[in-house]
Amino acid sequence: MVAKPMVDFLLNNNIELTIASRTMEKAEKLVKGREKGKALAWTSNDKEMLEKLIAENDLIVSLLPYTEHVEVAKLCVQNGKNMVTTSYVSENMKALDKAAQKAGIIILNEIGVDPGFDHMTAMRIIDKVHEEGGNILEFYSLCGALAAPEEADNPFRYKFSWSPRGVIMAGNNSARYLKDGEIIEIPGEDLFKNPLHIDFPGVGEMEVYPNRNSLAYIDLYDLNGIKTMYRGTFRHKDWCEIMDALKRLGMVSYDQKNFGGKTYKKIVAEELGVYPANIKEKVAERLSLSIDSPAIVAMEWLGLFNNNPVQLNEGSTFDLTANLMLQKMMLPDGARDMVIMMHSFLVENADGTKQVIRSKLLDYATKTDTSIARTVALPAAMAVKMILDEKISETGVHIPTSKNIYEPVLDELEKLGIAMKEEWGLPESEKLG
Repeated sequence: MVAKPMVDFLLNNNIELTIASRTMEKAEKLVKGREKGKALAWTSNDKEMLEKLIAENDLIVSLLPYTEHVEVAKLCVQNGKNMVTTSYVSENMKALDKAAQKAGIIILNEIGVDPGFDHMTAMRIIDKVHEEGGNILEFYSLCGALAAPEEADNPFRYKFSWSPRGVIMAGNNSARYLKDGEIIEIPGEDLFKNPLHIDFPGVGEMEVYPNRNSLAYIDLYDLNGIKTMYRGTFRHKDWCEIMDALKRLGMVSYDQKNFGGKTYKKIVAEELGVYPANIKEKVAERLSLSIDSPAIVAMEWLGLFNNNPVQLNEGSTFDLTANLMLQKMMLPDGARDMVIMMHSFLVENADGTKQVIRSKLLDYATKTDTSIARTVALPAAMAVKMILDEKISETGVHIPTSKNIYEPVLDELEKLGIAMKEEWGLPESEKLG
């Protein structure tokens, strides 16, 4: 769902490109018959063909599920081929750092939008503050891939413009961040309980929940001594209440169950341990919510309280909920999505005075591409070109926090209209949190 802008960029730059996809038709649609492009059918369990493809090409971009990246990376190391992904670096990926250095290759990860564009735009400000002798006391980095306001017309106020299961899966993560010098640990079941509320210019009131482990970025961003470090995800109002209710109801669990011959209403009733009659009222009572609360309205709209038979014999409640969302919450063709991002810094200047620096991105879909596709694929595509042009000399496992990677990528993105608007010198009263 995000490959097209990268394909267009690379082919337009005269780079020979092979697209290996489970669905040949989708790959051919991306190539559009262009001479430098080639489409072929491939599934990730065909390891023999994967190794052949890696051996035959100069650089590999993996847009597979993140769990598959390490397998690809190991083959890239063996064959001495550079690799790019837009996913978070896993511990298993980090473990390949020395082997990648020895092979003389770079495995560049987290070069999408979040992670990716967020790192690069943050580091541009962080490096400038440090060059001027300043010290960063607080940093909030917030991002969201969302339906444009006119498309936020269902009770969730959300539509999927990228991997639906990935969105829901991220909601099961735990989180850690630093607040006023104290490490805050949020277990997965509490992730949505206390969102920040931020008014985003041009969009309106947004909710923010913490994103994974913010503490890891203190060292990566060279922010030793910082008092507050928080990475978060933007959502429209009510999302956090709805997702918290689904969690408390047990409807995003990975536990495998037998659903044969059951209705959605019966499965929800089983989660509560009650008889299915008046299930909506029983759910509202159990969750201590009013019958017309956003969460109850959203669950009813999704279909969790109806008598329709479940079309899945075995699986998890996560599968059921994800499948219902897939049916009802996909962004229609031609509809606009948007990506919003905000960085907010509290800085102590070299002279002891303080300032808030804030930068914001509000990016909408174009006529040809979704915003999430552009903002994920184009930073990666530009990094690919830089590696092929030998403008990136690092080897090993990296993310794009060094100036010789982020500066040229951000300069190129700005030419395509993807850029943060920075405000420096704001008063301390403007800080977040």
